[in-house]
Amino acid sequence: MDITGSLNTIGYGLAAIGPGIGVGLIFGMGVQAIARQPEARGILQGQMIFGFAVVEALAILGFVLAFAR
Repeated sequence: MDITGSLNTIGYGLAAIGPGIGVGLIFGMGVQAIARQPEARGILQGQMIFGFAVVEALAILGFVLAFAR
């Protein structure tokens, strides 16, 4: 049995699941928190954007490492 193709792309596809779930959780919980306490919107929005940036940095790192050899 011979596997042809690039296993790097399969690995990246699996690695992209984590950041996708993370972004969904960040924004889902952020919207819930803002709905419960609208006066804390400014603080929560900044934290949501920071969390999004960190999670997306991990996704981009995985993308780069998929092509590194």
